[in-house]
Amino acid sequence: MSGLLEVVVLTADDARRAEEGGADRLMMVGELTGQGRCPEPAAFRRVRDACTIPIRPLLRLRDGYRSDGGEVTRLRGLASNYLSDGAEGFVLGFLDGYSQVDTEIVAALTDDGYWPWTFDHAIDRCLDMDEAWARLRGMRGLDQILTAGSSRGLEIGLDDLVLRARADPEDARLILAGGGLVPEHVAWLSRAGVRAFQVGPQVRTGGSFAADVDPSLVRGWRILLDSEHVRRAS
Repeated sequence: MSGLLEVVVLTADDARRAEEGGADRLMMVGELTGQGRCPEPAAFRRVRDACTIPIRPLLRLRDGYRSDGGEVTRLRGLASNYLSDGAEGFVLGFLDGYSQVDTEIVAALTDDGYWPWTFDHAIDRCLDMDEAWARLRGMRGLDQILTAGSSRGLEIGLDDLVLRARADPEDARLILAGGGLVPEHVAWLSRAGVRAFQVGPQVRTGGSFAADVDPSLVRGWRILLDSEHVRRAS
């Protein structure tokens, strides 16, 4: 199987263009302020109607990675709406007051679900990365961890991420590499066992979320992942 290519989208046009370029899955964000926020349900429905590939909306209502019971209640309601409108799963990530994975909040959102979910870049803000991974492994429904290996992006975190993937095939399976990803990173990560990659501004003209997704740029990443798959198999 070739590598999974996930594209961050904001609009229905983004979704159509990403699918046209060969994306396997979409992460939908409503606002890009701070760590990103939930899309409006109506906007999600437009994106769902615009494409056929799986979509995971972000579950976050406020800046930062801390949360509380009030936000969780609202997020559970939004999650129910997204699922009714065709969401495949979700992207979420919360930390406690000690900068570790807030398993209580995460479990409150995921334990009664039947859908897959991605833990987001909150992982890269944890003080003890090994403990954070240990807390996440085995949580119900988790199938990906979006990470750059560092809060400063893959340019800094690549080596640590490669080491983690090489040391544990299960970690390699969970890694969704994103955050400053450039083509040169793909070979290193792929050879370490990483099979899932996320791009956002990389597939927009000028590398800016102010521009629309460009199908030709998505296609370039698709070709790269496919060629790396062929290289591994040969």
